Amino acid sequence: MTMNKVEKIDDRISVNQVLISVSNKSGLETFAPRLLAINPDIRIISTGGTFARLRQILGKQADGCLTQVADYTGQPETQGGLVKTLDFKIYLGLLTETYNDAHRSDLKRTGAVPIDMVVVNLYPFKETIAKAGVTPEQARGNIDIGGPCMIRASAKNFIRVASVVNPGDYGEIIDEMAAGKGRIDLALRYRLARKAFAHTAAYDAAIAGYLAGTAFDTVQNGYLLQDG
Repeated sequence: MTMNKVEKIDDRISVNQVLISVSNKSGLETFAPRLLAINPDIRIISTGGTFARLRQILGKQADGCLTQVADYTGQPETQGGLVKTLDFKIYLGLLTETYNDAHRSDLKRTGAVPIDMVVVNLYPFKETIAKAGVTPEQARGNIDIGGPCMIRASAKNFIRVASVVNPGDYGEIIDEMAAGKGRIDLALRYRLARKAFAHTAAYDAAIAGYLAGTAFDTVQNGYLLQDG
């Protein structure tokens, strides 16, 4: 496989397509309306509980800008939201490079769109394992898969995509977009990428620490084992 070498990028990118899927929904009540105020043509792709919360926040505005991930990908969520965002169209949209003709051809072929900003935070794993009496199955159920994948993909592509993991950054992002006519510069995208990889590293470290500190007998006793 030949690695693509990127030599030309845009300092400032217009935010037209945003994917929002968050466990911590604080700040959305101001962030989402301000995104629309800055760019009335913005499109928001979202999932499950986040989609419901955004629809509640945006009211009638949601009809023109808000799309469920399942409607975008053409694939319904599986039971309990086990698989929602692990889809080719999503990752093509995250990893596409602006000036790559082959990528643009892939977007056209699949009906995908370049995603300019990802707003994702993860299942509350640390909060779950901090509870008294938590079981290995409860801990396992709070290991996020799609979220870290989207964060890493968008952060890797900081040359074009803003990866947002902390609601505390919403204000700075909105301020820059307001001053820049809906655009975000490379310096901010790079700072956000640093935070994104630190976020996923800490998340994986918490999971690894929990598994290392949980005896196999505790795990084994939590399940009815079948002879396969």
